[in-house]
Parts: sequence; structure tokens; C-alpha cells
Amino acid sequence: AQELLDYVGIGKYAQFRARTLSYGDQRRLEIARALATDPQLVALDEPAAGMNATEKVQLRALIDRIRKDGRTILLIEHDVKLVMGLCDRVTVLDYGKQIAEGTPAEVQKNEKVIEAYLGTGGH
Repeated sequence: AQELLDYVGIGKYAQFRARTLSYGDQRRLEIARALATDPQLVALDEPAAGMNATEKVQLRALIDRIRKDGRTILLIEHDVKLVMGLCDRVTVLDYGKQIAEGTPAEVQKNEKVIEAYLGTGGH
């Protein structure tokens, strides 16, 4: 357990109760729990929600480390900057329907994505 806490960057808090940790450190603890079974696929649902800028930078580094260690990450996230900076492939949903899929560069240029997230979107 200590090794996992160290891996996610919260080893120094091993003796603390989870509820006393900062919000960002609580998210890191959740990721450590997810890694405890040594999965090949790690699903993260909105891991950056509610985090401040510093916590997001730390989260990005952790997710990148997990990915580089050979695990596949399924990231469901609204933080476009985080997604585009981390992911090899991106699928974009608009009101539950897939409107684009591809590399971050391809998705950023997709007219449907631009319209849905930057334009009028028709909604």
C-alpha cells in the first residue's frame, strides 16, 4: 500500500485519514485504489473536476506516468486542455452523440467540434 501511495505522490500522508486530505490528494488516493489490482485499463471519470490549476498539473503528470508505465487510460473529462495534452486518441460527444474521433490535432480541426464547443452549436 505504501508503494502505491508513493507512486501517486501522497506517501507522506499514509497515516492521515482520507477525509483530512486536500481534494486533489483525495483524487490521488482514489487513483491509488484503482491501481491496487494492477489493471491494464484504468477508467478515470472526470478526475480533474473541482481541482485547482496546481492540482491539475499534478494530475496530468500522474496520468502521464501511469500511461507511460504501460497501462491504457480511458479518460472521461471536460477539461479540453488536459485531454488534448494527454490523449493519443479522442472521441468527442455532444449531448450523448459521438461527433468526432481521432488524434487531438484531428479533433481540434473538426468542424462539428468547433461548432459544438466554440460556435453557436444550435442548442
